[in-house]
Amino acid sequence: MSTLSDLVSAQGIQNESDIAWLHRVAGDGQLFADLASADVVLWAPTADSYIAVAHARPSGAATLFYRDIVGEKVRPQWQKQVRDAATRREIVDTSSPEWFEETPTRVRAVPVVRADEDEPHVVGVLTRHTNLGEVRQPSRQQITFNDCADAIFRMIAEGAFPDPDAPTGARRGAPRASDGLVRLEVDGTISFASPNALSAFNRLGFADELEGESLPEVTASLVEASAEVDESLPVVASGRAPWRTDVSARGVTVALRTIPLTDHGERSGAIVLCRDVTELRSQEQEILTKDATIREIHHRVKNNLQTVASLLRIQARRTPSEEAAEALGQAMRRVASIAVVHDTLSEGLTQNVDFDVVFERVLRLVAEVAASPNTLARTHLTGRFGVLPSKYATPLALALTEVVTNAVEHGLKDADGEVSITTERSDERLSVRIKDNGVGLEGGTVGRGLGTQIVRTLIQGELGGTIEWTSPDEGGTEVIVEIPLRWIAK
Repeated sequence: MSTLSDLVSAQGIQNESDIAWLHRVAGDGQLFADLASADVVLWAPTADSYIAVAHARPSGAATLFYRDIVGEKVRPQWQKQVRDAATRREIVDTSSPEWFEETPTRVRAVPVVRADEDEPHVVGVLTRHTNLGEVRQPSRQQITFNDCADAIFRMIAEGAFPDPDAPTGARRGAPRASDGLVRLEVDGTISFASPNALSAFNRLGFADELEGESLPEVTASLVEASAEVDESLPVVASGRAPWRTDVSARGVTVALRTIPLTDHGERSGAIVLCRDVTELRSQEQEILTKDATIREIHHRVKNNLQTVASLLRIQARRTPSEEAAEALGQAMRRVASIAVVHDTLSEGLTQNVDFDVVFERVLRLVAEVAASPNTLARTHLTGRFGVLPSKYATPLALALTEVVTNAVEHGLKDADGEVSITTERSDERLSVRIKDNGVGLEGGTVGRGLGTQIVRTLIQGELGGTIEWTSPDEGGTEVIVEIPLRWIAK
């Protein structure tokens, strides 16, 4: 299915602010549908009509649209009503019930107005499709929900909703209308509280009825004096800001989302959605704790590896045998390259690393250690590695350290030269070419030393890739590494 952005852009709407506004309206489509107990469809203008770009079905009522209508043009029986709402910039209701697939319905068309710095203008139309076939005596909750929906629709037509100051992107566990709804008067007094909202506050420790109470005072009485309190809580509880916050007491956490209501620019009250998110917040805290533990482990592993590398460096400097010193130096570089990966992992919240940062540090390490006093190695990197999982990063860093080190130590051989590294990445593979302008392969074939064996094992065995050594006609050595990436989760 095409996304909202794709559908809107296909109709010639290129204004990023207008598209972002439609996204924000569509993001609350489920709230509109639940409050109105009706299907809600968002339409974007085309050259000669309107096209559906988002659709939300009510969670507490029967839907009229059993098939997805996103991507379809507005039906002829609604076209005039939708166009009138956009042209007159006002809400247009059907004068009498209409029939849709043998079901009586009532349709309301609401212009989606964006009030920018210039003249407010219509960027789309919202339609509410109420199923009259299931009409029964409405409860007090249904009447209140419908009043809230009407208030929000009026704000949409005035360009006052969504509020630009409201946070974008739902936090995990964001409350919905069915989770609990509190209706506030202008002064913060509760005029209505749904049963689920009352249950949520009862779990927090409030035993009385909510209606008639001041929500700011209720939340203040629940929060323990020693507890950490979000500074925005009083503003959210009073209905003055379109923000989200949490209230915690007695081991229970309730998420609050406030939607201030206005009428022609004047505050008329607020809607406060609430949801018991105790378990979700507990899971989030466990994840944060585990992330911190994993980062600390990476940090300690890095420290230990750097200690080992330092010991190897000291031993290499003190050994009288040049062959032993060279072997110890190679071991030190291998350990240090692995330490670089763990150091990078210790700084992030995921087990993925920006390998460009890792390889930049690897290049500095090779240049500092591998080059002899008579060698001046210049390295050039073209392209980007991108982000790689740690299971790719560690063996790849170690393998590339070996290849670049060999290019400097054996390819250049006490001479000035260049080592170029070129990377190409697609969804399927990562290609790395390391080329030097040195003496080339001795005898035209690659050696069988420990470094070569390590590289083959890492590239072919651990990464499932291929590696090839060649001697270009212009001289030097070129190493081509190909690594499949199709198993990386996108």
